Amino acid sequence: MTDGRPDPDDLLQVVKEETHRSGRGQLKIFFGACAGVGKTFAMLQAARQLHAEGASVGIGIVETHGRRETQALTEGLPVVPLKLVGSGRPIKEFDLDGALASGFKLLIVDELAHTNAAGSRHAKRWQDVEELLDAGIDVYTAVNVQHLDSVNDIVGGIIGVRVRETVPDRIFDRATDVVLVDLPPDDLLTRMSAGKVYLPVSIERARQNFFRRGNLIALRELALRKVADRVNADVRTYRISHAIQKVWPTRELVMVCVSAHRSQEALVRESATLAKRLEANWIVVHVDQPHQGDDEQARQTLFNLAATAQGMGAEFANIPGQDVTQTLLDYARKRNATKLVMGNPAGRNVIPFRPRLAERIARANPEIGLILLGVQGTGGQPLRFRPERTAPGYAKALLIATAACSVGAFVANLLLRVFDVANIVMLFLVVVVFVALRLGRMAGAWASLLSVAMLDFFFIEPRLSFVVSDTQYIFTFALMLAVALMISQLAARLRSEARVARAGERRASALARVARNLSGVIKIEQISTICEEAIAPLFDARLELLLPGADNKLVATREYRFLDLSVAQWSYDHVQEAGLGTQTLNAAEALYIPLKGPMAPRGVLAVYPGDQPLTTNPDDRRLLDACCSSIALALERIHFVEVAQDTILRMEGEKLRNTLLSAVSHDLKTPLTAIRGLAETLEHPADLSEGERGELARSIRMQADELKRLVTNLLDLARMQSEGVRLNKDWHTMGEIVGSALSRSAPVLAPRLIRADLPAALPLVEVDAPLIERVLINLLDNAAKYTPPGSTVLVRAGTSGESMYLVVEDNGPGLPGADPEKLFEPFSRGQKESSIAGVGLGLSLCRSIIVAHGGTIHAESRAPHGSVFEIRLPLGAPPEIESETGHD
Repeated sequence: MTDGRPDPDDLLQVVKEETHRSGRGQLKIFFGACAGVGKTFAMLQAARQLHAEGASVGIGIVETHGRRETQALTEGLPVVPLKLVGSGRPIKEFDLDGALASGFKLLIVDELAHTNAAGSRHAKRWQDVEELLDAGIDVYTAVNVQHLDSVNDIVGGIIGVRVRETVPDRIFDRATDVVLVDLPPDDLLTRMSAGKVYLPVSIERARQNFFRRGNLIALRELALRKVADRVNADVRTYRISHAIQKVWPTRELVMVCVSAHRSQEALVRESATLAKRLEANWIVVHVDQPHQGDDEQARQTLFNLAATAQGMGAEFANIPGQDVTQTLLDYARKRNATKLVMGNPAGRNVIPFRPRLAERIARANPEIGLILLGVQGTGGQPLRFRPERTAPGYAKALLIATAACSVGAFVANLLLRVFDVANIVMLFLVVVVFVALRLGRMAGAWASLLSVAMLDFFFIEPRLSFVVSDTQYIFTFALMLAVALMISQLAARLRSEARVARAGERRASALARVARNLSGVIKIEQISTICEEAIAPLFDARLELLLPGADNKLVATREYRFLDLSVAQWSYDHVQEAGLGTQTLNAAEALYIPLKGPMAPRGVLAVYPGDQPLTTNPDDRRLLDACCSSIALALERIHFVEVAQDTILRMEGEKLRNTLLSAVSHDLKTPLTAIRGLAETLEHPADLSEGERGELARSIRMQADELKRLVTNLLDLARMQSEGVRLNKDWHTMGEIVGSALSRSAPVLAPRLIRADLPAALPLVEVDAPLIERVLINLLDNAAKYTPPGSTVLVRAGTSGESMYLVVEDNGPGLPGADPEKLFEPFSRGQKESSIAGVGLGLSLCRSIIVAHGGTIHAESRAPHGSVFEIRLPLGAPPEIESETGHD
């Protein structure tokens, strides 16, 4: 931002946020530490003022909690009527549809974190508010600090109770305005004692639990800090959008400037103490210059500095830049740092006649405080690092540069026959650029000097001599040398920046690929495969995933020689890195990194470098940490999926248990009671006539048959769910199956008119006859239960295409409910509470049997009234029936 213009990336983010807000309603949050500070009161006062000014203001919902002062502020404001939600005992809830259609420009929707009643469009009230904002309606709302997601765990630790109703922080952060409604704890306790917070019956309980003075003080501090963070973000957005480079010291932020020296670790430790005393956030910044890219020792030192800073709670930033002074100042202004901390090593300046870095920053930066801490290296001198490139490596580069200049001189000698000497100078500049791009800064400088020397020696009179007859060539040589050196330096910088860009793109692509692969995993084995095939090649290492077992002890999926489970267990238990390259148990052969999930550690990743040393590049290490975070998130997602599946299974088991208990208590108990009563009547045969005794025996038999049918359905359903439907298929005529079913169901259907319409030409069908008969009996029994005496039950069959259909229909009251498919679910009945015996298993068994045959069954209502159940079974190729005509 040296030209006074805002940073394009930051400005783009600001523009995106403003674009998101345009066209939406404005959200104003009245924010407080806890209930009773006056949020709703302040919100209603602001709304009344707007209403008095002529604004279109309405009340969506306001919770007054019986406070007379708050209730008085609602009088005179138009109200959107509440709606009743839920069955049984309906609950009054905010009417979102009514609010959208009300035409108000501003709506008051109290208690943003409220959970809506079952049956509402959204589960949470903040979702209702988002829909209002999307529709362009402004909203006033209120929320307490304990309802924000980011501080929910902190509040739970303070008050000892986990708050269940929460609001995402993005709602708070994207609000147009946040008004802090604050009240000192003592004044709040006085208000509560006066009955202005809760009703008198709840005051003492609230004082003993939530409304303790210590809780109120802590919640007040959280609320003030949250609002301060939001204001600080607003200040940063304003500074970015207006390209303000001057630091506004609204919040203390210490920026520690380090170089890749071992002595800087002492600077980091001293800075940590300083930041703690100032109670300020702090960041450690290193400027990555292009010529440092190949310095292995510097990379290792920088890696140790980053680990030290992050271990002490600081943020570490490695930012690229050529000019250290300007890069540090730009970053400090971007982050709005208030103090710069730098080391002040003893000894003379490295470059004579050039001010030290601290002096240059002090001159260029009058608004940021500068703190110098004395830092000594070994022997009292600043440590200097030499490039890792060995002498033979540099000798090879210089030889290649010399050869390139020689070739350039040879080509120039050929061109001299056609062109003048002044025109071949550019050829040497091309050689310098080529050498600098391919071989680096030092080779480019050597090529610059050599090119000037060759031009003088071979092409300027007198030739083959460094003597210059015309003094004007001295200026030409000096200018050419300066231009060549600048071009070589720029080319070398371009080469270094291109290398950094390629490395960054490689890491970004690798991380995106790993994240994409992990986003779709559903099994632990898939994560292990991704670690082995996608992540391990990035670091030339072997990776192993260690996950906790039932006793929270780590277990490896594969047994590798390098694994040390004791070191891995320590890393998991303490949520700290251990093993190779760390300060803990560093004798291990591998590095053990805990996989930190949002809720808890999910395992440990073992990194074994093998033949190559473990990477010390800070960028590569950040890539490894990012991969570990992605793995942890994937493991956490799988964990919660398993928890959800277990929960669903338990819910289904509980539902089945309750249904069975209901069946035992009602549908099984009723026939048993009837049988017992009838049997007691038969114990006195002298008082009964012969006909009465026969009727009683018949009733006992019918009740026993009903009881047997219920038990059989329960046992068959359990057997089919565990073992599946076993078929013993053979070729049968549908007429025989229907006739047998009607015969067995005749006692139940006796008061009704039974009709059968079965064509004589129906083909044979390959089915399990007893099971199909069972299906028909269940359908006929269902018709007998739900149709009045005198109704007509029709059974008909026919063929259509490659299938045979079988229909059971009646002219009774018809099917209950809007979705007939639900009738085929286990334990589903048309009427929830009914005196009709049954547990809702008959139709479920019918579907299981028909599906096992490869057919379908569905139900529908019959016009004008009645119900229809249609079965379709596939038609195969029946065997040919041999002719009974004999042959002579």
